Formats: sequence, structure tokens, C-alpha cells
Amino acid sequence: MHHAFKLGEAEHNVELSRGPGVYRLHLGGDTIAVKLADTADGRSWLSIGDRHVEVVVATRGDEVFVQFDGEAYELRYRHPLDRLAASAGGAAEDSIRAPMPGSIVAVQAAAGDAVTKGQTLLVMESMKMETTILAPRDGVVDAVAFEKGQTFDRDALLVMLKQA
Repeated sequence: MHHAFKLGEAEHNVELSRGPGVYRLHLGGDTIAVKLADTADGRSWLSIGDRHVEVVVATRGDEVFVQFDGEAYELRYRHPLDRLAASAGGAAEDSIRAPMPGSIVAVQAAAGDAVTKGQTLLVMESMKMETTILAPRDGVVDAVAFEKGQTFDRDALLVMLKQA
């Protein structure tokens, strides 16, 4: 199955399939066995081919944070329809959706506000953890769908952006 992940600002296209107890990563003509396993002592190990490294993995919605070999990486799964809209000149990054169900703790942007990439738009709470929702690009806030204290489901539209 074809997948695309963002690692930092770079997008990587990968082909994955399942095998007995592992995933298979298909790169060019090569097939590499990939497995993530937890041990009884709470540690996690990533096996890529013959290499085994200890990793720390945390997830937030479609974002996966991985730390290994002294480096931290953030991966973000991109839905194929969002990728298609972006490649066709659409506005995939204009719709900012909830990574998980929750409630709004703080609203820091309003319709008409000019925002820059990385600027805090909202702070949400889910399962007693706060998550900051950031602007994915420079633009102008077109609409904020929820007010402080309101609840929402995963994938709810939180904020709409438009071009400046």
C-alpha cells in the first residue's frame, strides 16, 4: 500500500506491505523488513533489516514522534485526499482539524487575524493533556469553529485559513 509521510518539511513516499510478524518497506527494488516491538521492561525496539535500535515512540493523532540514536523525529501521516488537493493547487492546509476528541482551553486567534506558520491558534485538552494547535502556514484566519469550553470529536474542523 502506498503511503506518504512528512518528516520535518520533506515528504516521503513509501510502499508498505504486511508480512508474518513484520511490515515490508519497499524502496526501489529493495524490500526491507521493519518491526516495532515492546519488551517486558517497557522499552521499544525498532528493527530495520538487520539493524535493531532502541526507540521512544509517542503519538498524537496523525503525528508520530520517534527518538533514536540521540535524534528526535516528527512524522505526520498525510491522507491521500489532502495530498491530492495540495498537488492540484488546492487548499489542503487551510482546514485545521482536531487530531483527537477534546475541548477548547484557549483561543488565541480570531477571524481576520493574520497568522504566521507555527503561531498558536488554539489550545485544546484531551484526556487531561493539553495540545497546542499551530498555524501550518502563513495566512489569515477565515473562521474559528469553536469557543473556549466547547467540545468536539476527532477530525472536527477547528480553524479555516485563507490567503493573505
